[in-house]
Amino acid sequence: MKLKIRALAAVCALALAGPALANPMVGGAPMYANKNIVQNAVNSKDHTTLVAAVKAAGLVKTLEGKGPFTVFAPTNEAFAKLPKGTVATLLKPENHAKLVKILTCHVVAAKLTAQDIEQTAMKYGGAVTINTVGGCKLTAMEKMGHLYIKDQAGDTAEVTIPNVMQSNGVIHVINTVLLPGS
Repeated sequence: MKLKIRALAAVCALALAGPALANPMVGGAPMYANKNIVQNAVNSKDHTTLVAAVKAAGLVKTLEGKGPFTVFAPTNEAFAKLPKGTVATLLKPENHAKLVKILTCHVVAAKLTAQDIEQTAMKYGGAVTINTVGGCKLTAMEKMGHLYIKDQAGDTAEVTIPNVMQSNGVIHVINTVLLPGS
């Protein structure tokens, strides 16, 4: 009888947990924790520009690698906020180095959850510097329950979907493209 009660309690707990155990949806597609960053990103309708840029920059193999990585992933809308023609210009072969620099300013060589970033920021007075693989210094801060990332150009992105776990790290969806300083 005790075993049946425990089994019933476990089933109830799972039912109550519901969506918390499900794979998060990003761009209309489930993001599976057992897939790598690229395998998941290619399915997001909100990240087609980012995926095209990663391919053009030759970074697919890197982001499919072991990691761990933290990727601040700008949406298509974030890229659309850039001046007209910027994305098309960046995708040209002659701008390969600049494209790589911008994209690698969105990648950290560690797995940082939103909670990790927020706790560290609070420990240092509300903001923390994050060094990216592209050599950029991002400033992360928590304000009124939201996580924000400020780039070296002074623009601030809000993390709109945090903690999308991947087999080789974590993705945080952001609403602004992060740019290196001048």
